[in-house]
Amino acid sequence: MSGRSIVLIVPGPLKTPTGGYKYNRRMVAGLRACGWDVDVRELEDSFPEPTVAALDDAARQLAAMPDGALVLVDGLALGAMPDQVERESRRLRLIALVHMPLASTVGLQAADTARLQASESRALAAVSAAIVTGRSTVGVLRAYGLVNKRIALVEPGTDRAPLARGSQSAYNPQVRDHPVELLCVATVNAGKGHNVLLNALAAISDGAGAWHLTCVGSLDRDPSTVDHLRALVSTRGLGDRVSLVGAQHGAALEACWDRADVFVLATCSETYGMAVAEALAHGLPVVSTTTGATPELVGSDAGVLVAPGNTDALAKALSRVLDRDERERLAAGARRVRDLLPTWDVAVSKIAAVLERVATRG
Repeated sequence: MSGRSIVLIVPGPLKTPTGGYKYNRRMVAGLRACGWDVDVRELEDSFPEPTVAALDDAARQLAAMPDGALVLVDGLALGAMPDQVERESRRLRLIALVHMPLASTVGLQAADTARLQASESRALAAVSAAIVTGRSTVGVLRAYGLVNKRIALVEPGTDRAPLARGSQSAYNPQVRDHPVELLCVATVNAGKGHNVLLNALAAISDGAGAWHLTCVGSLDRDPSTVDHLRALVSTRGLGDRVSLVGAQHGAALEACWDRADVFVLATCSETYGMAVAEALAHGLPVVSTTTGATPELVGSDAGVLVAPGNTDALAKALSRVLDRDERERLAAGARRVRDLLPTWDVAVSKIAAVLERVATRG
């Protein structure tokens, strides 16, 4: 057990507050608990558009690793450095950890998509195996030329969580007409659909019921999208109904979950849907899109799902959950689903099996 060792390479700090980095952190902790020696190497954070200095640093770190080392490389870095990966694949046992292919990023120009596809394809062709965190990514890697036996699906786990008490925890529980508290937990960037969400909420008639939206998520990673969103809040007259509170952690984040009545996420694309799973773990009904594993997680009675980018359909779904009876029905479904969510222990055991296989068979 103690002889098993692996290097994990990530771009930027491992503590970065995104779903992909949370997955990485949980795998590091879980593997260490199982007896693995995990050495985390943090590259410069310019990936997936690395500077020359960042590529030079990555090359130095890879070159310094001993022959035969087992190295797990986050796809944000791996797909952007095919030269380095191809060179070191002759002596290292490289494994890709792909949360979302670089070329699948929302909002790319056609030329950038083609460039990233070529880069990722080269890098992935050189690895011993690829671990993906969502079923949709399997098909993308097949299109890159990877055969099934080189692809392993290891979906995220979900932490057990207390049931959210809802907005009654923030208002007088005797008052039944307080605003319905909507919660969105997602980094504010072009792919998460915050603009679609705000436009849908603005389209709901005042007669549908009072609501308030809290958006939890980093405001630093995509400044242009944040600026656009703030302008949209102003022009739509939503200043007193929408709060952009930035990234939250620990007790502050848990307080946001606790006072929420409904989880909302108008995301354009997801590999899995960790925030949706976390909402269900808190017993919250979900209004989201049919992306990633969200349809399987939510099922037929724990939320309302619409096609990505469909503002009218999203507005209708939001209107549904503003109705108390419908909201309570969906919340009951969410509470049933929460007991069926996969655990992190299962995810760790799956990723450990992949590492063992590559370590023994090369």
